[in-house]
Amino acid sequence: MNIALWILQGLLAVHTLIGAVWKFTNTEQAVPSIRALPHGVWRAMSLVEIVLAIGLVIPALKPSLAPLAIVAALGVAAEMLLMSGLHLAGDASDHSPMYYWLVVAALCVFIALGRMLIAPL
Repeated sequence: MNIALWILQGLLAVHTLIGAVWKFTNTEQAVPSIRALPHGVWRAMSLVEIVLAIGLVIPALKPSLAPLAIVAALGVAAEMLLMSGLHLAGDASDHSPMYYWLVVAALCVFIALGRMLIAPL
């Protein structure tokens, strides 16, 4: 299970970095349901995503920082839930982005629980 969690953490880190780069190259206007976000918040989210991605993999290099993986996974989950909430608050009729964010949030919770209960570092 430890290897599976590391693979998931690595994939989630790559996913989160790709999301950060996407936020740097696109504005919040690219996703109609989250246009309510101020531009500064949108840019800050990309910086937070970079930090979270690093937090997911840094325990591989320094095991004493193992709790960072749990915090980072929960941080990504919180962001995905925030995006889902903004989507619901908007007047979007297509909910496919929200379903995607909820699946990613569930994966993050699985990683956090796995690192806390099943295969702690």
